[in-house]
Amino acid sequence: MTRPSRVKQAIVWVEQQLEQAQVALGQGTLNHYDEAAWLVLWAVGLPLDASDAELDHPLENDQWVSIENALHRRIEHRLPMAYITGEAWLQGVPFHVDRRTIIPRSLIAEVLVHGALDPYVPRTQAQVLDLCTGNGSLAVLCAMAWPQAHLDALDLSTDALAVAALNVKRHGLQERIRLVNSDGLQNAMGPYDLVVCNPPYVNSLSMDGLPAEFRHEPAMALAGGADGMDFVRPLLTRVTDHLKPEGALVLEIGHEYKHFVERFPRLSGHWLTTSAGDEQVALIERADLLRMQS
Repeated sequence: MTRPSRVKQAIVWVEQQLEQAQVALGQGTLNHYDEAAWLVLWAVGLPLDASDAELDHPLENDQWVSIENALHRRIEHRLPMAYITGEAWLQGVPFHVDRRTIIPRSLIAEVLVHGALDPYVPRTQAQVLDLCTGNGSLAVLCAMAWPQAHLDALDLSTDALAVAALNVKRHGLQERIRLVNSDGLQNAMGPYDLVVCNPPYVNSLSMDGLPAEFRHEPAMALAGGADGMDFVRPLLTRVTDHLKPEGALVLEIGHEYKHFVERFPRLSGHWLTTSAGDEQVALIERADLLRMQS
């Protein structure tokens, strides 16, 4: 094999290897070129926004060895790039990540940064809950979007909360984000103006068919039972106790829209537009939840 001599050539070569190996995407990138660029730039110590001049740098031998080692882990062990590099980005914000938590990719982040949730967050003394916080990325993005808000970030996994603590500290938000170990809403306080939740919602059949890359993530953060609704069912009946009268729940259900509407046919809500479609993130006001319960 003739080695690519420059960084930009290495990216194209790695792209070809990833395509041939049919690695699964969706844990930070959506195409093989971006995945290859992430791998190569990290391996040679360049930033993701490397300049054209940097991309034209000749490769040193030790850099090539680093690329080969990363590529081996990516293809042979099917490790996601975020676990190889120890870092992931959500809406351009960097977060520490490792195998104690799933890789951040929540679609709630899109509607958050686009301002769709702003009407539900008061301009002073706002209280927000990030339920199933994982590595804390949504809580951090909420705190950045709403400087007036204090947040509780809850998760059942103490391992995930340890990662979340790293990210809260990384972004200097220790005074505004409180991390709490909680089984669902068990240790939630409130009342909250807004609850955001990206719960485990993958149905059993889909869990059985997950690509190898996704099997490196903690199953407890993904698996939602036979129809994906095991966590969602109790949440929709109990969250009203933790919401202010004008409060709302923002819930990601991914590809489980069919199961969601079958299970909750009386529930009204607003489906928010995301890059993945209009049936993956719901905004449900407390009044709608109470009507469903009556």
